[in-house]
This record gives sequence, structure tokens and C-alpha cells, in this order.
Amino acid sequence: MNVNFTPEGLMTKAREVAQGAYAPYSKFRVGAALAMGDGSIITGVNVENRSFGLSNCAERTAVFTALTQGHKDIRAVAIAGPDAWEPLSPCGACRQVLSEFCPADTPVYYDDAKGGFITSTIGELFPQDALHALSKRD
Repeated sequence: MNVNFTPEGLMTKAREVAQGAYAPYSKFRVGAALAMGDGSIITGVNVENRSFGLSNCAERTAVFTALTQGHKDIRAVAIAGPDAWEPLSPCGACRQVLSEFCPADTPVYYDDAKGGFITSTIGELFPQDALHALSKRD
């Protein structure tokens, strides 16, 4: 893997950007950092709306930002939630989006709510990725 990042450094970046999340309703800030194949790091935060269904998670914000900037080679994902009281793995919608753009073995690091982090992969968080297989059919 030719990427200039460490899991600890990526988590630090996610924790830093989480401070800028727009969460006036839940007061639950989340930040995400993506390590890209070219060595860059793309970040995102959760953005809430009075109509909660129109809110967006940090992971999806980061993925959409990466795509907007022409990046598609996601090598690792870090998710931080300074307000979390338990481990903060990606929600189902974010797992689905991440599985669209990341191979199953892509590492995912997320807060353990104790100052450390848990290491997983997209495949472990989103097993049985049948929809991904459908997109590869002729």
C-alpha cells in the first residue's frame, strides 16, 4: 500500500475535523477522514438539518467530496465522534456508500469511545455485499 498515512494520523485528522461538524440539534459531532491512493486526505463532517432526513453523515460527506475532487482510490477510512458514548462504527447508509467505492479489504478505523480506536474493514462491516456484485454483471 503506497499511502503516506498511519491509522493514528488518520484518526487524529478525523477527530480534528469533527470539531467543525454542523450538529446544532443532536449535539453529536462526527468527522471522517479518507486516505486516498495519491497520499492526500479528504475529510468530511456530519451536517444536520431541521428535517433530520435531509442530514448527511461525515463518511458520506467525505466520499462525495473526494468524488467531486476527482478522487476514487480510497485506501482507508477513519471516523471520529468526540461526543460518542460507545464505539462509533458507520451507519448502514454509510456502509452501503463506502462499499460502492472501497474494496472489501479497505481498513476502517473508528472511535472506541475511550480515546482509542477499533480497526475493521469494509467487508467485515458490510458482509454479503450482493448489490456490489450486481453492478459487475454483463
